[in-house]
Amino acid sequence: MQLTSFIIILLMVAAVASILVNATGPDAADPLSYTTGIAIGIIVLINAGIAAWTEHKAGDALEALSKMTQANIYVVRDGKEVQVPVPSVVAGDIVVLGTGDVVPADLRLIEAKDFKVSEMALTGEPDDVAKTSKVKEKKDGAPEKLTPETMAFSGCSITSGLGRGLITDTGMNTRIGRIAKLIAGEDGGTKTTCFCFPDTSGNQTPLQQNLNKLGARIGVLAIVICVGIFIIGWVTDRKDPSNPESAAWLYMILVSVTLAVAAIPEGIPLCVTISLSIGCSEMVNQEVLVRKLAAVETLGSASVICSDKTGTLTEGKMTMVGMYTAGVTYDVTGKGFDPEVGQVQRSGSNTNSGKDMGVKSNLLAAILCCNTTLSKEKDEDGVMKWTPKGNSSEAPIVVAARKVGLSETIANEYPRVLEVPFSSSRKMMLTVSQVKGTEICPGGMPLPAGTNYLAVCKGAPNYIIDLCSEQLKEDGSVAKLTEDDKKDILKIVDGYSARALRVLAIAARPMSSLPYDENNEDISTDQKFEACRKQLRLIGLVASIDPERDGVPDSVLAARGAGIRVVMITGDYLLTAIAIAKNVNILQPCDDPDVSAVDCACLRPDGEYLDSREMDKLTGSVRVFARAKPEDKLEIVKSIQRQGQVAAMTGDGVNDAPALNQADIGVAMGIQGTEVAKGASDMILTDDNFCSIVAAVEKGRAIYAGIQKFVAFIMSVHIAEVMQIFICIVVGIPVMRTPLQILFLILVTDLPPSIALGVEPGEANILKMRPRPKEEPIVLAWMWLAMIMNGMVLTTVIVAVYLISLMHYCEGEFLQANIYLLNDYETKLSQAQTVAFISLVWSENIRAYISRSFTNPMWHDILGNKEMQKAIVLAQICLYAAVLIPYLSDTS
Repeated sequence: MQLTSFIIILLMVAAVASILVNATGPDAADPLSYTTGIAIGIIVLINAGIAAWTEHKAGDALEALSKMTQANIYVVRDGKEVQVPVPSVVAGDIVVLGTGDVVPADLRLIEAKDFKVSEMALTGEPDDVAKTSKVKEKKDGAPEKLTPETMAFSGCSITSGLGRGLITDTGMNTRIGRIAKLIAGEDGGTKTTCFCFPDTSGNQTPLQQNLNKLGARIGVLAIVICVGIFIIGWVTDRKDPSNPESAAWLYMILVSVTLAVAAIPEGIPLCVTISLSIGCSEMVNQEVLVRKLAAVETLGSASVICSDKTGTLTEGKMTMVGMYTAGVTYDVTGKGFDPEVGQVQRSGSNTNSGKDMGVKSNLLAAILCCNTTLSKEKDEDGVMKWTPKGNSSEAPIVVAARKVGLSETIANEYPRVLEVPFSSSRKMMLTVSQVKGTEICPGGMPLPAGTNYLAVCKGAPNYIIDLCSEQLKEDGSVAKLTEDDKKDILKIVDGYSARALRVLAIAARPMSSLPYDENNEDISTDQKFEACRKQLRLIGLVASIDPERDGVPDSVLAARGAGIRVVMITGDYLLTAIAIAKNVNILQPCDDPDVSAVDCACLRPDGEYLDSREMDKLTGSVRVFARAKPEDKLEIVKSIQRQGQVAAMTGDGVNDAPALNQADIGVAMGIQGTEVAKGASDMILTDDNFCSIVAAVEKGRAIYAGIQKFVAFIMSVHIAEVMQIFICIVVGIPVMRTPLQILFLILVTDLPPSIALGVEPGEANILKMRPRPKEEPIVLAWMWLAMIMNGMVLTTVIVAVYLISLMHYCEGEFLQANIYLLNDYETKLSQAQTVAFISLVWSENIRAYISRSFTNPMWHDILGNKEMQKAIVLAQICLYAAVLIPYLSDTS
C-alpha cells in the first residue's frame, strides 16, 4: 500500500526522469547532478520503511487458528484407546475427552458424564456450557441456543467431566474453520496490483482513500502543468542559456522535472506516516496498541462502535452483588475477584453486615458445595492478582465468602464424603460434608443435636425451592416453607433476574447419619442424590453479575455526544443484554427496548438473512443484538458499512474475528483476547476497556485535524512554488531555485513545522463534533480556496522580493537573457536567489503558525504547541546552515 499510492508513483517517475535526463546531459559524469533523483528515492524509501516498521504484525489470524488445538488426543482405534496427533483424526473417529483437553474437531457426543465445555472463544460467553449425549426436544418459546447441547466444537476446552464423541467435521469444515474462511474472504486468495504489490483497495481506510483521491487530483494537475510548460518552452525555443547548443526540448524536460518537484507534495506521504506513527506511540499511553498505521485516524472517523459485552463493556468477572438469606436482603459491594475490596451490607444500609448469622451460614454452605478456589498469583507482568480457579459461576461465592472473613481453607474443616456434580438434568450440585458442634460455624446457623453430616444443594432457584420444606429465619430458628413463601421468594428471584443477575439458591439438610449405606457399592450416584436432597432447608439466594466497567457508562454518553452510535452485540440472552445495555447507557430511558433491542434470530427468520434493504433498516436503529453468532456479527458490520457509516468493531473471541476483519477498524482485547482476534484486528486495547476506545476516538480526531492542517500548509506552499516557477518561465526570469533547493525547502525547512502541525492538540470541543462523512475528502472546497489564496499571497511577496534582488545584484537586469550576458553572472544570480530563498523560509515559517487553526487567529495561544517552537528553531538552523556553510551553500 505504501508503494502504490498515486503520489508515491509520481515521485518515483519524477526521480527516474531526473536521473535519465541528467545522465544524457553535459554533467553526466558529475555525481551531484543525480542528487535530485536520489533524494526523491530516499523520500519514498523512508516513507515505506516507517510505515512497514510500525505495521509489523505480531501474528497472523489464520495461523493462530491452526494452533488452537493440542498436539495429541486419545481416540478409539481397533477397540483400544490410543494417542494420536491431532492432524491425523478424521471424520468417524471416536475421541475420548477429559478435563483440560481441547476438542480436536467438531464432534457429536455419544457419552457425556458431567461434561462441560468453555465456548468463550467461539461464542464470547464466559459461562461453561453443560453438554449431553441425549437429544432433547425443543420446548415451544424456548430461546435458541448458540450451540447444540449434543455437540462439542474444535478449539474449545473441556472444563469438567468425561466424554466421548464421534467426529463429524475436521479442518476448514469445522465451525472454527468456517470462521477462518470468513476471515480470508470469499475468494480466499491474495490479489495483486502494480505487477507484484498486494491489492489492498478492498479494505483501505477512509484516510487512505482520501489521500489517494487527493494524490490523483494533484498528480493530474501536475502532469497538465508540466506538459503545458514543456510545450510552451519547446514552441518558443527556450534553451539553456548556460549551454546554448543543447536542444530546447532537453532543457524544458529539466524545467518540467523542476516544476513537477514543486507541484508534487513530496512531504504529504512522509508527514502523514510520521504523524500517524507519533499517534501510535501516544496511543500506548492510553492503553491502545496500534497494529495498522492508518487505524489511528480511522477510529477518529468512526460513526458506529459495535462492542462485545463480556470483558469490554463489563468486567468479564462474575461478581456477587446481591444476597437473600434468613428473610433479609443484602447488597454486596466491590467488583472483580479482590476480596479485600467491598463488603456485605443490608439493603438500604452502609453498615458492614458480614457477621450476620444468615450471611455467614449462606456463604459457608455455598462454599461447601463449591470446587473453586481463590488465591493470589503473579500475572504475566509479575503483579500479584487474586485469581479464581474452577467454575466461573462459583467464583463470586468464594470471593464473597472471603469478604465476610471465611478463611481460604475453611472447606477443609468439613471433610466431604459425597459429591454429585451439576448436570443439565439435575440443575443442581449436591455435596455431603461432615460437621460437628451445635452450629454450622461460630455465629452461624444452629444445628440440631446429633448432627454429623450436612447435605448442601446449590443450583437453579426454582428446582431448589421446590425441594425445600423449611427455611432459615433471621433469629436462627427454622420455619415451614409454605407455598405462599415460595411464591414470595420466587418474586425476589424474578427481581434479581430482571436486573440481569444470575441467581443460585442454597439449601441444606442437617443429618445425624447418611440416608444410604455407604458400604453398598451397588447404590448409584443418582440414588444417593435422591436420598440426600429430601427435606431441604432453604438457606438463601446469591445473585451475581458481570458488572459494567468503571467509566463505561460515562464513555458511552461521551460517544453519544460525539455523534457516535454505540451498538452492543452479544451472545447473551435478550433480557440480560437489555439490562446490561441500560446499565451502561447504551439504552436510555427514552429508548423502547422492543424497538432498540432484538434477538439475532430476527435477522434470519427462515434460516436466510434478510435482504439488504430490510437488514439496513433494522441495523440502522437497533442498539442491542442478542444471541449473536459469528455470521450475524459479520452481516451487521456489512450492513452498517453499506449505509455509508464508518464501523468500529470490538471483540476478543474467535467468533469475533470475521467481524473484526470486515470492520473499518477492528479493535481486539489485549488481556482476554484470543490470538485469532488480535491477528484480525487493527488495534488492541491492552486494558480491555471500552473507555480506551472513546479516548482513542478523541485522539484520532485530533490527528486527522492535524493532518488536514499540515496538508493545507504543504499544499499552499507547493501552489506558491508552482506559481513562482510558472511566472519565471513565462516572463523569462531565471528560475529562482533548483529542484534540489525545492526539496531542501520541503524536507528540511517545511517538514519539521508540518510534523508539528500533525501533533497539534485537538480543539477543546472536538468530541462534540459530528463524525465526518466517510466520503468527505481530506481537503474541502473552502480549504482549496484558502490554499490558492495563500499561495497567491506568498507568490506575490516572494516574486516581488526576487525581482528587487535581481535588479539590485544584477545591475538592474531581471530577464534571464540579459543576466546571462553579465560578467560573473553566476555569483550575482545566486545572491538574488539566496535572498528569495531566505524570504521564502521566513514566510513559510509564519504561514506554519497561521495554519495551526482554521478558525482562531495566529496569536491565539501562539505558544500552545511546544513542538512548533522546536520545529521553527530547527528550520531556521537548517536555513542558515545551508546559506552560510561553504560546501552546502555552494552545492545548493
